[in-house]
Amino acid sequence: MRDSAVLRIGNASGFYGDRFAAVREMLTGGPLDVLTGDYLAELTMLILARDRLKDPSLGYARTFLRQMEECLGLARERDVKVVVNAGGLNPARLAEELRVLARRLGVEAAVAHVEGDDLLPRRAELGLPEGLLAANAYLGGFGIAACLAGGADVVVTGRVTDAALVVGPGIAHFGWTSEDLDALAGAVVAGHVLECGAQATGGNYAFFREHDVTRPGFPLAELHADGSSVITKHPGTGGAVTTGTVTAQLLYETGGPHYLGPDVTARLDTVRLTEEGPDRVRIDGVRGEAPPPTLKAGLNRLGGHLNEVVFILTGLDIEAKAALVRRQFAAALPPGARPAELRWTLARTDHPDASTEEAASALLRLSARDPDPAKVGRELGKAAVELGLAGYPGFHLTAPPGPGAPYGVFSAAHVDAKAVEHTAVLPDGRRIAVPPPPVTAQAHPVEGELPEPLPAGPTRRAPLGLVAGARSGDKGGDANLGVWARSEEGWRWLAHALTVERLRELLPETAELPVTRNLLPNLRAVNFTLTGLLGEGVAARHRFDPQAKALGEWLRARHLDIPEVLL
Repeated sequence: MRDSAVLRIGNASGFYGDRFAAVREMLTGGPLDVLTGDYLAELTMLILARDRLKDPSLGYARTFLRQMEECLGLARERDVKVVVNAGGLNPARLAEELRVLARRLGVEAAVAHVEGDDLLPRRAELGLPEGLLAANAYLGGFGIAACLAGGADVVVTGRVTDAALVVGPGIAHFGWTSEDLDALAGAVVAGHVLECGAQATGGNYAFFREHDVTRPGFPLAELHADGSSVITKHPGTGGAVTTGTVTAQLLYETGGPHYLGPDVTARLDTVRLTEEGPDRVRIDGVRGEAPPPTLKAGLNRLGGHLNEVVFILTGLDIEAKAALVRRQFAAALPPGARPAELRWTLARTDHPDASTEEAASALLRLSARDPDPAKVGRELGKAAVELGLAGYPGFHLTAPPGPGAPYGVFSAAHVDAKAVEHTAVLPDGRRIAVPPPPVTAQAHPVEGELPEPLPAGPTRRAPLGLVAGARSGDKGGDANLGVWARSEEGWRWLAHALTVERLRELLPETAELPVTRNLLPNLRAVNFTLTGLLGEGVAARHRFDPQAKALGEWLRARHLDIPEVLL
């Protein structure tokens, strides 16, 4: 018999392209009540929009349909509800494809979907800019809950918040209303921990050498009626669930203490983590406040066309060789053929007296952007190739120049929540309008309290990563960078040492950018938002690491004066 006081929600996907076998692994690895999957990201919405341009019947994550062909019968045998955002830009079509699949497999499965997030048909009415490929509001969990209450075995959505995939089943199971702010906030935090799959079980974890992460399992949350939860994983699966892995995921792509959402504003500064045992971390104490009156909307458009040429420079005189390439390239481009933006980046990956040619080589990357595809196409590649026998000694490229490709731009807008037609479409075809929360509020900044500083003592120049972990990621053109201390003494030092000014010194790319710092004392963490670091977002490939995934690891590798008592 299942314990109705505990709702076991597992995750089987953190992005479109995640481990295909995870659905079967989660369904067979142990007891579950609900299986979720997050397939959408800012870049994914652009990919799906381009799919839909080619074929209006597409626009959803086709991987999920193949996973259900293999596992829908298994989910129904085990009475596990499936809730995913794989509907993307076309949840109604994916729902219909699932019904066709179920009939073909001979599986009885009631399928429902959530819609209303697609704002593109109402662009002018809502005052959104022209030229958009996609415009989608981030919906909450009450539409999912209505589908489950209406008898759905499978719920597919379009753009909902990632955490809504957990919040919705919690609402349906425990009967929460929009007034149960603390419970909703607790579920949001649990959902945020689960949403990126194996990132909560040791994947992308700063201290990965402490655990066997060869093949980490996917996480699950044991959710309770008060919104508290225990994060764990199926027995015998790889990786680990610790306060460290959970902290890392809590800091991922969040900003200040107020974590705004369509159902509730979760106060991240109230989160308490307790390690209950091996692979079991309790989350409780989360406080909730009324959500804002607006919904975030993700806007995707084509930004232009880009191309890239990478020159390999080997051996001596690397800087002089790079300078020669730039002079020759400028002279080789015909008048009027220069792209609107040319960006040169020299990566000194070369080592002196290297034992292999590759280790003796540096990379000079040319990135070109222009609204006109011709200006980043044939003429650009021709100018690079024609230097082959007239350039620097040892001239060669990583690959022949290609024709260039379109790139997308992501931006965010905010629309009145009352203007969004959030709708649950039940298995029997009934359409249920989901009203916005009756009470909303505007969040006010909260300053985390600084701890007492460590007493003065001897220090040693060493990498920050010896005493602190980090996790980083993207939010449109901004980067998020969370850093946490591994001990209370480390927190007392970190909170005072890692200021905005010190961050600018350690990461010179941020020197001219607006940087916001927030303290999260319960997590012993400092969270930074680096505004504009990623330019126009991941699809525009503004920098070498376009999603800032490794920004935290760069920071951990930087040296500063650390108290010896911490080392």
